[in-house]
Amino acid sequence: MSRNYFVKFVSEPKNDTIKTIVGIACAARAIAEGHEVSVFFAAAGTRLLDPGYIEDLNEEMGSGSTAVSDMMGVITENATLYCSFASVKATLGHSEGDGALIVPDDKIKWSGPPGVIELSAASEVQLVY
Repeated sequence: MSRNYFVKFVSEPKNDTIKTIVGIACAARAIAEGHEVSVFFAAAGTRLLDPGYIEDLNEEMGSGSTAVSDMMGVITENATLYCSFASVKATLGHSEGDGALIVPDDKIKWSGPPGVIELSAASEVQLVY
């Protein structure tokens, strides 16, 4: 039975890289199992949209690993993505249209607290990292 998952990355991933990787793995697994998945990147969680940081997480999995970028590929290709652009600017220093994220700006639904409230109310399962 397919369920509606809401996964929110809001914590500073540098504080607990393994927890962050677990969150990425859970979101990718929910997609692989056929669930509808919405992922919201907010606050420091927007760091997961930085290609350089994803490479750092790959290295955390072992030299030459692509495990995290592979899972992020599953997420960015199959989940509905949401993000706070103010958080991207504050955390990464990028502006809309810079082309600096792992996914093009037009593949993200830009939102803030109203989007988080709407997604959490509509979801059956919520995972927060």
